[in-house]
Amino acid sequence: MKFTLSWLKTHLDTEATLDEITYALTDLGLEVEGVEDPADTLGVFRLCRVIEAVQHPNADRLRLCRVETYPDGPDGKIVEVQVVCGAPNARTGLVGVFAPVGSYVPGIDMTLKAGVIRDVESHGMLCSERELMVSDEHDGIIDLPSDAPLGARFIDYTNRNDPVIDIAITPNRPDALGIRGIARDLAARGLGTLKPAPIETVEGAFESPVNVSIDAGVLEKGCPVFYGRTIKGVQNGPSPKWLQDQIRAIGLRPISALVDITNFMTYDRNRPLHVFDVAKVNGDLRVHFVKGGESLTALDDKDYTLDAGMMVISDDNGVESIAGIMGGVASGCTEDTVDVFVESAYWDPITIAMAGRKLKINSDARYRFERGVDPAFTGEGLELATQMILDICGGEASNVVVAGKTPDTSRSYTLDPARVISLVGMDIAQDEQMRILTDLGFVVGDDLQVAVPSWRPDVQGEADLIEEIARVASLTKLVGVPMPRPSTGVMRAVLTPMQKRQGMVRRTIATLGYNECVTYSFIDKASAELFGGGSDGVMLGNPISSEMSHMRPTLLPSLLQAAAKNQARGFADLALFEIGQGFEGGEPEDQKALACGLRVGTTAPRNAYGTARSVDLHDAKADAEAALAALGAPVDRLMVMRNAPDWFHPGRSAVLSLGPKNPLAVFGEMHPKVLAEMDVKGPAVAFTLFLENAPFPKAKTKTRPALVLSDFQAVERDFAFVVNSDVEVEALLKAANGAHKKLIDVVNLFDVFHMDDGKKSIAISVRIQPTAGTLTDKEIDAISEQVIAKVSKATGGVLRG
Repeated sequence: MKFTLSWLKTHLDTEATLDEITYALTDLGLEVEGVEDPADTLGVFRLCRVIEAVQHPNADRLRLCRVETYPDGPDGKIVEVQVVCGAPNARTGLVGVFAPVGSYVPGIDMTLKAGVIRDVESHGMLCSERELMVSDEHDGIIDLPSDAPLGARFIDYTNRNDPVIDIAITPNRPDALGIRGIARDLAARGLGTLKPAPIETVEGAFESPVNVSIDAGVLEKGCPVFYGRTIKGVQNGPSPKWLQDQIRAIGLRPISALVDITNFMTYDRNRPLHVFDVAKVNGDLRVHFVKGGESLTALDDKDYTLDAGMMVISDDNGVESIAGIMGGVASGCTEDTVDVFVESAYWDPITIAMAGRKLKINSDARYRFERGVDPAFTGEGLELATQMILDICGGEASNVVVAGKTPDTSRSYTLDPARVISLVGMDIAQDEQMRILTDLGFVVGDDLQVAVPSWRPDVQGEADLIEEIARVASLTKLVGVPMPRPSTGVMRAVLTPMQKRQGMVRRTIATLGYNECVTYSFIDKASAELFGGGSDGVMLGNPISSEMSHMRPTLLPSLLQAAAKNQARGFADLALFEIGQGFEGGEPEDQKALACGLRVGTTAPRNAYGTARSVDLHDAKADAEAALAALGAPVDRLMVMRNAPDWFHPGRSAVLSLGPKNPLAVFGEMHPKVLAEMDVKGPAVAFTLFLENAPFPKAKTKTRPALVLSDFQAVERDFAFVVNSDVEVEALLKAANGAHKKLIDVVNLFDVFHMDDGKKSIAISVRIQPTAGTLTDKEIDAISEQVIAKVSKATGGVLRG
């Protein structure tokens, strides 16, 4: 949104400087994106007088000029400089514009330096209109009247010192798309007063030959009200210079008086209009939804085919305008136009937005209507535009034609001054709160009921009133104050047990060599379905993109996607983990706290010592057990179950469970089909911890228990059992460990040997740790017999001879 400072001052009576205005705009939420200040580029160019102009001694087409300059302004010191000039109109006594050495000349994109031209020094330049970006004229230098004030800045003398301000408008502030709305905000801030802008009703002299009707369906959902009137006998020539200058300053091209007036109304009052040439309109106008397939050549000279449901304005010939977006060429105004019909309607924002997006038309009208213009200003906007047309183009106006009814947007909310202070954190007096709202156009009653103006569709509750007060009062004045302490002394811990658990798991997994990832909780449907999700219960109603349409059932798809992106960039060996939420369904109880880790590739970089190997499920198991041990879970007593989810390899995965119905972790190799779908090159192993399932310790202590060591010598015995090939090693280890729970400290596997007869040999080491006294050989042999008997009963194994 661009506007000039002078245009702003037609609505705002202010003495504030440009810097004060731009600072206030940004602080009010209307962020200034840029300022084009002519003083920055043309401020150094001042009026001068050529004292003498003689022929250059060494060039026929050059003149040697003695120039009287005023570097400090009209009242400053006069400095005479020598300038070599090639303009044919350079002469003694000429009053022109001087550019000193060191100045940047925008028209030729050059910074002036002192030079020597044909053996004669030159200190500056006498400027042409092109060099000052006044026009393309460069056949001669600027020749001003002899009574022009010497030393004055060129931009001041020619009234070109009008800065252009460009601000960003958020979608919730359609009122700021009109310059009067911007002025209203600045007046509320205290940078001046809002000038009154009374609108006089233009009396009609005849009935309009063009009438308007709105179809019933459109009246309810598309166009609740339509104002219009005919103006006869207009002269659609060039618009006045002041209007052309305003339009041109904000980047628009002056076209004709009628078009420039509608553009002016769009930017000045946020009131888009459209003007039809009555001579080209056949019959009355009708607002309706099209059936689909109709076409229109719009004012941008492009042909558009309309879809069913788009809203248009038609006459007996067919579609004449795409409602609220752009008019058609067939009924557009030209310099020969004599009679016009001026349209001022309120269009539904959603209907306009949908049609504009489908047609890919970006117009000033669409930009404003889809954000919401002031419905109550629809009729007043027509009256204001009518008066401008009569003043500039002449003519005679008809009575106003009205179809429909202006929608009622009246609403009010209670202002609670104490709550404003509480939420904002600033001591704003009640009178000041009421003044701010009043200056913004709200009506504050004695009972503190605040009526919202029709141009503020974004204000929908008490919180919005508080926000308005806060932004005008300026949050930059907010002073940081420490929060009061609820008690004296050392504060109690504020982290919950689960938060502490997550922090402990995070540190443990990181020490295992993993890198933490932080990813979105949203994934695409196909990836969610690979991991048991993708149902409608976890589908987002308004996703960021099609690749983030569902809540993830587990963290593994996010880690696999991260691994695929890293592999695509040449990083093959990865160890990634994340702690976050998984969503098995759409209900609150379906949300689970998880910690997932993923290893891909090899355990170490390639080296000369052969230590690098591919990751396997034992790596994932070790990492999962280490993390569970950090939580205090009884890792040595966990059940190993084979009911891992389908996204794991069925023969190379398992579940660590504390009982048959309380899984603490799942680990294993990822299924090859899942890796192929996720575009990850294996091998890849992973684990998932269910953080809420692990029991919290019953005894709450801040210190670790004392280390218990036995004073007696431990004894190790090795056993080799022959069992069937389908016997699991875990079953044998568990049986050996349970042979004598008091004295057997640990059981380790150290060899597995497969035989040709469907058997395998499993070799284990059993560590026996006495606690009451040194064991005799007889006691050791008895424990060994218990181990053999326990293993034989549990697995059918026999001691290898």
